[in-house]
Amino acid sequence: MLGRTANGLFWMFRYLERGENTARLLDAGLRMALTRDVESAKEEWRSVISTLGLKSAFESAYDNYDGPSVWNFVLRDEANPANVRSVFAKVRNNARTARTSISSEVWEAVNSNWMTLDKLLSRPVSQSGLGEVVTRLRRTGTQVHGAIDGSMMRNEAYHFARAGTFVERGESTARILDMKYYLLLPSLSHVGSSIDSGQWDQVLRSVAGSTAFSWLNAGKIDARSIVEFLVLDDRFPRSLAFCRSALRDNLAALARCHGTEGTSNALMRDADMHIADLTVDEIFDQGLHSFLIDFMARNSAIAHAIGEDYRFLS
Repeated sequence: MLGRTANGLFWMFRYLERGENTARLLDAGLRMALTRDVESAKEEWRSVISTLGLKSAFESAYDNYDGPSVWNFVLRDEANPANVRSVFAKVRNNARTARTSISSEVWEAVNSNWMTLDKLLSRPVSQSGLGEVVTRLRRTGTQVHGAIDGSMMRNEAYHFARAGTFVERGESTARILDMKYYLLLPSLSHVGSSIDSGQWDQVLRSVAGSTAFSWLNAGKIDARSIVEFLVLDDRFPRSLAFCRSALRDNLAALARCHGTEGTSNALMRDADMHIADLTVDEIFDQGLHSFLIDFMARNSAIAHAIGEDYRFLS
């Protein structure tokens, strides 16, 4: 496979995952903002912007953290080059680059949803229209992932796509947990206590984990249980443990396809050793922020190595 095709598949699914995760974060932010007073609602929107790493860019364009300014900045504002409209344009462009390596079902799911999204985001999004946009973004992810699972051979194209998915998904979960945990937990003395269950539920909703967590914990919400669930529970498809395991399997499959392992496989083994057999108590003893920063650094190094191993730029 040509490097540019592999690059297109890898980044197509990174951008797809990024857009869907952003939609979930906006949806959770709106839910919380609607239940708060004006000042508290501003803090909710500020946390959304901070989690997305857009604080400087937003404050250069806006003076106030009101809902419409935030979600339009995130979704469509040209002052934000990482806006969701441009992200999904990149999904479509990368799908075109890799057109000969994806099924017609995957292409149709990408192209038809892109046309709908482009129309929805061609004008400012009102509060009443935000729900439709968020639903469409989430549906796009569901349909494209369903199409790749149901219509593509388990060949190198499939594994590049899945590798991109789990690199991005792990990064997103770690970033959301790090930012929200920092904002919500005043001190280590509160670990294990119930601090604003609505806020912690927002964390779970941001990663589509509210229902699964409730099944496992009988509706009880506390910081320690949520961290254990989102970091270590390999049954949940957005946990760090699940993402790392899935990425490892897809990189191993790529190594088999190419008949050799690369730097990304070696880095993957090191990352596995770092998280294997960890307990939530050990993570807190180390420091959750330190653990998550290390996870994201390793994740980024693996992603870079994938590009080097498979000559994405050639």
